[in-house]
Amino acid sequence: MDNTLLSAPDFKGPAILLSGPVDHDMYKAFRRQLDAASGLDLVVVELTTLGGDPEVARMMGEDIRFASEVTPHRRFVFLGKAAIYSAGTTLMSFFARPNRYLTRGTRLMIHERKMAKTLEIHGPLTTCIATLKATLHEIETSIEIQNEGFANLVTGSQVSLEEVIEKAPYNWYIEAEEAKSLGLIEAVL
Repeated sequence: MDNTLLSAPDFKGPAILLSGPVDHDMYKAFRRQLDAASGLDLVVVELTTLGGDPEVARMMGEDIRFASEVTPHRRFVFLGKAAIYSAGTTLMSFFARPNRYLTRGTRLMIHERKMAKTLEIHGPLTTCIATLKATLHEIETSIEIQNEGFANLVTGSQVSLEEVIEKAPYNWYIEAEEAKSLGLIEAVL
């Protein structure tokens, strides 16, 4: 795969344009556009989002990863515009670092996954323990998945996994030029 530094003209007419919440509607639009771009060697995925469902972001990211492996002669490039928050940053983490670009002034936002759940305990005591353990396992697995995404994001950068884990609970905002200086992206357009 060619990792040549791209410039603004390379991003004219992106094959995949996405904006809004990362949800199942965005995934459907993403898949339609990805399938329509099957003949292109350079596939630019342009995104603006305030976040959304991290599992949908992972599905889109896995599609990019899979397409990159199946068709290694093709180059899949991420272009973030204005705001790449939360699930948008998760999607960006699936792109190889040399294929991550942001427009001037764009902000990344990295945070921990969130959970809102009411736990109701009633019934036989052994059932109560099972309910508590199931919730604990859900939280532990979610943390593992979250940290896998953080590890993908920082690979090849000057940011350690520990630093992301430390800053993520407080919504870490990173401006485009800072993201470049930290090595999280290739360039700012």
